[in-house]
Parts: sequence; structure tokens; C-alpha cells
Amino acid sequence: MGRLKGFIEIDRQHRSTRPVEERVHDWREVDLPYATRDLRAQGARCMDCGIPFCHEGCPLGNLIPDWNDLVYRAKWQPAIDRLHKTNNFPEWTGRLCPAPCEGSCVLAIDRDAVTIKSIELAIVERAFEEGWVRPEAPTTRTGKMVAIVGSGPAGLAAADQLNRAGHRVTVFERSDRIGGLLRYGIPAFKMEKRFLDRRLAILEAEGVTFQVNSDVGVTVPADTLRREFDAMLLAGGAGQPRDLAVPGRELSGVHSAMEYLVQQNRRCEGDVVADDEFITAKDKRVVIIGGGDTGADCLGTAHRHGAQSIHQFELLPRPSDQRDETNPWPEWPNIFRVSTAHEEGGERVYSVSTERFTGNEAGRVTKLHGCKVEMTRENGRLAFTSVPGSAFELEVDLVLLAMGFLGPTRDGLLDQLGVTLTDRGNVARDANWMTSVDGVFTAGDMQRGQSLIVWAIAEGRSAAAGIDRHLMGETQLPMPVP
Repeated sequence: MGRLKGFIEIDRQHRSTRPVEERVHDWREVDLPYATRDLRAQGARCMDCGIPFCHEGCPLGNLIPDWNDLVYRAKWQPAIDRLHKTNNFPEWTGRLCPAPCEGSCVLAIDRDAVTIKSIELAIVERAFEEGWVRPEAPTTRTGKMVAIVGSGPAGLAAADQLNRAGHRVTVFERSDRIGGLLRYGIPAFKMEKRFLDRRLAILEAEGVTFQVNSDVGVTVPADTLRREFDAMLLAGGAGQPRDLAVPGRELSGVHSAMEYLVQQNRRCEGDVVADDEFITAKDKRVVIIGGGDTGADCLGTAHRHGAQSIHQFELLPRPSDQRDETNPWPEWPNIFRVSTAHEEGGERVYSVSTERFTGNEAGRVTKLHGCKVEMTRENGRLAFTSVPGSAFELEVDLVLLAMGFLGPTRDGLLDQLGVTLTDRGNVARDANWMTSVDGVFTAGDMQRGQSLIVWAIAEGRSAAAGIDRHLMGETQLPMPVP
């Protein structure tokens, strides 16, 4: 720790953002970079704790105090070396991760946490600017071949690790571009896709092969991959959205969040999406059902479309502004948060349940019928009861369902392989990340369920170690998640 009283003398400085009145008219990133001087001062706030709980908060086990201090000392190149030791893609986590490390920062016990996420992003962006991040292909090859199904953060992290170990890696993606939800699920105002493409170019230069338009289990038989490759990793994510089984769900104008977000991301990529097929919020009364990150992504997108009004519904009650006694440090703080999309407008409505939709003669949604609810716990399980006299109607033109994902799609790949599933419908695995089928492994949301990008990367790294051990009898690759 270079500055002994930094955590006392320096306040947390939040990242600046582009003005709302400017950013809602384009798809460029909202956040602005720190000035170097300010960022070094933020690094000085790190206490270099004897027991760094930020390590525990980060599934990757990032060496956070190390690179905080290196930034404070302006030692940027050693900082990126430390960061890359545990994180393959810090430019993605630095933009998209909710930073559980900051929730477990010791400083956060009684004051604002260190700006870990912003420092991480600044390190990797400085490294790219200086040319320190460049292709480094392995010098030797093992002769082993690995197929990875899915090109989200778990699949790409595993591909990077296995390629470094000398194996030949091919990543199969069912879509027309590599990236999974990073490509088509995350709006460009949160991460411009050039930051995805930049890293993919490096992976490809290092020897990773990408094969798009390859839906394994549909257009590519799973048995073909098992015959042609020495090992196989299932990293297809949790692609089955949670639906809302209420009367009127079939009406035109009621869509899943992914239907909505994917179309806009395709347009941002330059693809032509016909106006009569495009889901737009322009001049419409919009309701988003779901209060999480995906709902916020829909909110920001609807603002940029020029919605007339936007309501975001959440079944749960409004979180408190501060931790309560049931949510102690160093747990992730379940507190009220305002995303950049919420700063741009819209009304957040808590403790509300949607009961049904009604529409016009043309079969298009025109009204949402709902009620207020009270949350209770029964035998340790959450339950919701309607508040008498709280029924309401809301005129709507567009409804977006952003209630999360249930797990992986079973048709096709999983059925063909015959892998065992858990009670929750995810792919089961053993301590070596292998499924019930010999030589077939799994990682990410496909086995964990819907989770964070940082967990996906950590699991991809862990599964890569399991695959390497399976192929070679031993491994030197790290396994951050047991």
C-alpha cells in the first residue's frame, strides 16, 4: 500500500457519464473514462487488507490490491500482467460486471468501497492503447482437439485457456456472429461491440477457430463433434426465457426481452431488419415486466427509440437504501440501485403483479390488468398475496417480458447427448466439470443457471482445467471455481 492514509484522505469518485439529453439519441457507451490523475488517487484508497475480502467477492479471485497499488504508482504494464493472470477479458467485466468485489471491500463496512471496477477497466484500456495486449500463440501443440459449443464469456474463456495449453480449439456458435449474449443481448450503450471484436481478433490470431451458423444438435449433429474432437465443452448458456402464463400473453405487442434487444443489436451491427418486423418503442406506451439488468437494458433501449411513456414493473418490494441486518457485509448488498437507464427516465413500480392482458379486435395488446401484492415467507419460501382493492388497468402498446431465464434449451443438443440434468434443469457436472457423458464437459449458465459474466469467465477457466487434466493426465491451468 503506497499511501497509508489514502482511504481516509480521498473520497470515492464515481465515473462521469455523458449527459442524458445527448446519449439517448445514439448507441454509444454512456460512461466516460477517468482522468489518469483521478484514477491513481482512487487506487490509493485501497487499504491492501491483511485479508482482502474483495478476493472472496470476485469469483475469479482477481489480485485486486496488487493492481490497485500498481495503478497508484503508475506502473501500468505490471498492472495488466497481474490482471490478466486471473481474468481473460477485463475489458468486458470492467464494463458489464456488477462488481461483487466492491460489495465485499473492507472499506465498504462503513464508507464507500474502492472503485475496483473502474480501475480494472482503465488498466486494460491503457494496455490496449500502449500495444501491450497482442497475440501470443502457443509455441507447442499437444495434438488434442477440443470443441466448444457456445461463444459467450464461459466458452471464450475456456477457449483461451485451452489454446494457451496447446490444444486445438474450435468454437461453435449457432448465431451468425461470435459473442453470445455479449453480442446480441447487451445493448451497445453498455458495451460497444468493437471491444468484443478487438479481443476476438486476438484469440483468432492465437489459433482459436470460430465457426458460426453452427447450431450443434440441429444443423451440426452432436455425434459428429464427439467423433472428430477429443473433448467437448457445453457452454450454450441459459437460453430458455421465463414466460408469463397469463391470459392475453398471445396478443401482438407482447414480446420477450431478447426478441426486442436482439433486433436492436442487429441494427447496431449494420444488419437490415425490416420495419414491419422490427419491434420499436417509438411513440408507444411501454411496460417492462422485470426489475433486473435485462429490464434496465430494455428501458435504455426504449428511451433511445423515443417511447411515449415507460413503466418498469417488479414483483418484489423496493429494496432499502442501506443494508439491513439480514444482509450483512461482506455479502453482496441487496440495496436500491439506479442504473444509467433509470437516470434517463421511466417509472419504476414495485410490489405489482400482472394478471392479464386485453387487446383490440386486431389482436393487439391495449391494456395491462394488474394488482399490488404483499410479499410473505411461508416455510422459508417467498409468497405473494394480492392486496384487496388494489386492482388497476394500464393502457399499453408494447409489453417486454424481462423476468430472467429458466435454464438451457433441452431440444437438440442436450437430448442428443443424453446428459444428466439437475433438479433445476441445468446440466449436471462432477468435480472435474465433466457431465454424465465421458469427455463432455460443461460451464457457465448452462450448468449454473442464469448468473453474472464474472462467474461465466471463472467457470470457463475452471472447466478448461478439467478438460486439460482429462486429456493430458495433469494440468497447470488454474481452477478458480472448485
